[in-house]
Amino acid sequence: MSALFDRLEETVSFLRGRAGTRAPTVGMILGSGLGSFADRFEDAVTIPYGEIPHFPVSNVVGHAGQLVIGSLAGVTCVAMQGRVHYYEGHDSSTVTFPARAMVRLGARTLIITNAAGGIGEKMTPGTLMLIRDHLNLFPDHPLRGENDDRLGPRFPDMTEAYAADLRALAHRAATAVGTSLPEGVYAGLSGPAYETPAEVQMLARLGADATGMSTVPEVIVANHMGARVLGISCITNAAAGLGDGTLSHDEVTATAARVRSTFEALLAEILRELGSTE
Repeated sequence: MSALFDRLEETVSFLRGRAGTRAPTVGMILGSGLGSFADRFEDAVTIPYGEIPHFPVSNVVGHAGQLVIGSLAGVTCVAMQGRVHYYEGHDSSTVTFPARAMVRLGARTLIITNAAGGIGEKMTPGTLMLIRDHLNLFPDHPLRGENDDRLGPRFPDMTEAYAADLRALAHRAATAVGTSLPEGVYAGLSGPAYETPAEVQMLARLGADATGMSTVPEVIVANHMGARVLGISCITNAAAGLGDGTLSHDEVTATAARVRSTFEALLAEILRELGSTE
């Protein structure tokens, strides 16, 4: 048994013990300022990351650092209120361990959210962007090293890293709640420094519509394990050189708070759509 597989089994066994009869089918990773959505869950159990075997603990402002298992719109969910990041000093295997644990727990659909800087001309602060594809610019790959075939193939296909049917479902949900949901390409970089104006120009030429410091490694391991992924970015600021003034995490959390009600309405409608198709 590989070390990763062994740790996952121990983590999932613990979570099943705490979840009781709940069997999550949808996992959610809720990014900066967005974790409050899990407060809507019914019949919920909340577990601080520090209590979960092998779970890394986040120290970033705006990330509560707890796992919530409950239901909404008839769908049983497991949600991360905040995530750990590569820039906190973890390797990619550690960063992606919680996503793997959710899939192993039974969540074959993952909804992954983040706060991002807008690059495309339509990606202004407050926009919700449906991720169509990504650019992986992290220096460490989460699948590097020994592969355990019980988790996924050595060379997973990433042609449809963000499931087309889930994107279509998200568009229907956006229409139902009266919001727009433009699609775009997300560039994932290591951080923690924001990109320079020259780097933003490079990303634009590479085809990126938004940039951030998360998500991509989680999407890779979810696909590796055969889960379907839906990704949504909350554009919280214009990337460097495209807006006025300097960039700060305060701006990120303030914009996320401003659009939270719309974002949460969208997520709730997405769950209702998922519930109706199960």
